[in-house]
Amino acid sequence: MADPKGFLTTPRREWPRRPVEERVRDWDEVYVPGALLPIVEAQADRCMDCGVPFCHEACPLGNLIPEWNDLVSRSDWRAASDRLHATNNFPEFTGRLCPAPCEAGCVLAINQPAVTIKNVEVAIADRAWRDGLTPPKPPDRLTGRTVAVVGSGPAGLAAAQQLTRAGHTVAVFERDDRPGGLLRYGIPSFKMEKRHLDRRLEQLRAEGVRFRTSVEVGRDIDAAELRSRYDAVILAVGATAWRELDVPGRELSGIRQAMEYLPLANRACQGDLDASPLSAAGKHVVIVGGGDTGADCLGTAVREGAASVTQLDIYGQPGAERDENVEPWPTYPKIYRLSAAHEEAGELRTAPAAHADARLFAASTLRFTGDDEGRVTELHLVEVDEARRPRQGTSRVLPADLVLLALGFSGPERGAGTPVGQLGLATDARGALVRDARFATSAPGVFAAGDAGRGQSLVVWAIAEGRAAAAAVDHWLTGATRLPAPIGPYDRPMTA
Repeated sequence: MADPKGFLTTPRREWPRRPVEERVRDWDEVYVPGALLPIVEAQADRCMDCGVPFCHEACPLGNLIPEWNDLVSRSDWRAASDRLHATNNFPEFTGRLCPAPCEAGCVLAINQPAVTIKNVEVAIADRAWRDGLTPPKPPDRLTGRTVAVVGSGPAGLAAAQQLTRAGHTVAVFERDDRPGGLLRYGIPSFKMEKRHLDRRLEQLRAEGVRFRTSVEVGRDIDAAELRSRYDAVILAVGATAWRELDVPGRELSGIRQAMEYLPLANRACQGDLDASPLSAAGKHVVIVGGGDTGADCLGTAVREGAASVTQLDIYGQPGAERDENVEPWPTYPKIYRLSAAHEEAGELRTAPAAHADARLFAASTLRFTGDDEGRVTELHLVEVDEARRPRQGTSRVLPADLVLLALGFSGPERGAGTPVGQLGLATDARGALVRDARFATSAPGVFAAGDAGRGQSLVVWAIAEGRAAAAAVDHWLTGATRLPAPIGPYDRPMTA
């Protein structure tokens, strides 16, 4: 603890965002470049070295937060990077994309603003890359065992890196033309520029991970055949079966799923397309769903030049402070949060009839109406109470040329042409893959990691699951494992 009074004398200061009118004209990250490092050492000094760090429990990865806070406050960036990478394969991802449950569990957060743990994390990661502190770590020897990882999102990449470093030969199968999964085609560049992903992928390749892109397991290669070729298979295919909205008018054109819209916008940003065929330019856009995916659509539509954007959230507007009777510290509270996209929509007044940040809370969609050519033109909604019952006299109509459904997902895709169907894998009531405590599915030698087995969740959980599944597979292949894992029966290095 470099400054025992740091939490008393230093106020919380976060990485500043660029001005709204500037950042909505490009797809670069929303933060001021170079502004974080000068402030982060003082922010790390606010860590209390509290003795019982609840941030450990709040972080699915079990990050050694007080340790690397102390090292940053002392300007020991090499040691801080070592401690951070000991538990997290991709801190530049989590430092930008994770909602930071660790900060909700910070002891200082009991009665003060929490330590800026997320900002310290991304500062360590970026400084490590800048100073060459993250070289590839290929294994000293190979085990002769082979593993196929299906899916190249954060869970698949974490599992692949861990198993490769353990000496196994790993091939990652990705149905898209580039690896990265949601990190590539789901997350907009203004939240995380793709150079961070590409840099990490090059590290994995240098360590020995082999990527097989544009190969869809279940269509281009039968899942059972893949299993016969490899000693083990990890399914990290995500939860991509999107939820539908069963209301009158759903069949009208112009109503699309968020994960149809976002990948096209990302492809346009990466130069694959001159413009997205689903561009929101000049359109009245309504986003149905109040979560992060909806906010990603919101920021994207603003940058594409939408005439107006409104985001509907079926839940009521949360309060500014945690309700200690419902969500006591150190749980992650449901409070009112203003993302960069909401800030942009509010300042640009893209939805003057909506909430100041373009959100309508406690709003439920009743139906869609369209024109004579079958195109959506209006969304009809009604306000609802906490039990989702309509409030009398609150119905209204919003203009809608483009409706984006961001209602979440119900597990991996299922059917005859999918790994789930071809391997005969069991699924639970939520649609997620059934697996045991060691991540094994109902098919011998087939394991599940990330959203495919957990259900849709956070990037930090995906990495944690990938690490834990890698330890499980290593143990299954060799009878022992020294791979660390943050969750499950492999929460520490194990031997048989």
